[in-house]
Amino acid sequence: MKLNVRKSRLRGTVAMPGSKSHTIRGVAVASLAEGTSILHRPLTSGDTLSAVACYSAMGARIDTSDPAAWKITGVAGRIRRPGGIIDVGNSGTTLRLAMSSAALCREPGATEFTGDEQIRSRPVGPLLASLNDLGAHAESIHGRAPVRISGALKGGKTAIKCLTSQYLSSLLLAAPLAENDTEIEVTLLNEPDYVQMTLDWLDKQQIVYRNDGMRHFTVQGNQKYTAFDLPIPADFSSATFFLCAAAMLDADVTLTGLDFSDSQPDKAVAEYLRRMGADVTITNNAVRIRGDRLHGAEIDMNRTPDALPALAVTAAFADGQTRLVNVPQARSKETDRIACMAQELTKLGAAVEELDDGLIINPRPLQSTWLNGRGDHRIVMALSLAGMALPGATVIDTAEAMNVTFPDYVSLMTSLGAQMEIEG
Repeated sequence: MKLNVRKSRLRGTVAMPGSKSHTIRGVAVASLAEGTSILHRPLTSGDTLSAVACYSAMGARIDTSDPAAWKITGVAGRIRRPGGIIDVGNSGTTLRLAMSSAALCREPGATEFTGDEQIRSRPVGPLLASLNDLGAHAESIHGRAPVRISGALKGGKTAIKCLTSQYLSSLLLAAPLAENDTEIEVTLLNEPDYVQMTLDWLDKQQIVYRNDGMRHFTVQGNQKYTAFDLPIPADFSSATFFLCAAAMLDADVTLTGLDFSDSQPDKAVAEYLRRMGADVTITNNAVRIRGDRLHGAEIDMNRTPDALPALAVTAAFADGQTRLVNVPQARSKETDRIACMAQELTKLGAAVEELDDGLIINPRPLQSTWLNGRGDHRIVMALSLAGMALPGATVIDTAEAMNVTFPDYVSLMTSLGAQMEIEG
């Protein structure tokens, strides 16, 4: 599929969808809990439905017939062996969280996970090693999916280098259900705010643990999760594209449903844009952003790697140099987003320098062209921002990738006046 985009003027108010990260964590906790939980306003997308299918295969009963309220009857900590291989599709979050959950199974046999081509290129070696330290038997030929989990998580001690925060979140969600206490030494942690999101879920469940500055955790074993009835917060990662579009275009846009007290790291994008000169006003559960002439800035993006593609496009339309740094993990997302964004922005005419851990972007006159979305949902949506700022037609291929996290992206953006349409 192709996304055709033309120069646009944005005006109006739009509500943001539910958070992918919170929805998947909610599915995991509810599936491990005793009783029936309700997730209100979950995100329905390729990634979250992969989580639903995954935890259903491990024994949870999940009813998604009402898109506004998913009902999940959990396994009370007694994970089951699935009847076949679990395919997580494109969802790295699902794969990593579910690997530790599968290690809670005490039935004979093994649980096997695989995914699409992008998932099979993403590393899980450090998580496999920690699961083995803690009593399970976790194996993979190349430290990537397919992976095979058997044995049972007992607790104990492990040290882990978290190039992605998902490794640590996975262990923290499973450790309370292990037989014994678990100690985790964290030798490196990227994206710490995503771990805080996981800890917020543990806190809501009154799980007993000790956190020493995100560097050492002790989690009491033999605990349990209980049923809950909670709303899913709106998604700041999805809001990133609307915030950046409004900042760089002729725009006056208000996004509703956003809670800036939530631990989602991408709420920082509003501040990044303010530092670049955007007119940003934050009120209760909403943010208004009006287009203005932007200037370059240096931004440490270690906490917000998912925002790299959108910020890179925004920087190409700012006055002066922008440096997006300290985000090496962006190279091991669905794609190498540092390399891919450098290549696509260069096609538009931007002057881009790749760093090991980021990008340096110097603006030059840009022109619309045919772009490769790389089958990466965030790259497709980020490149659409450039299309809305340029005369002529910008065409982005692999547009179907948006369904992974944001199937309503085009409809919500066009409701504000965006000139874009999907072509099969």
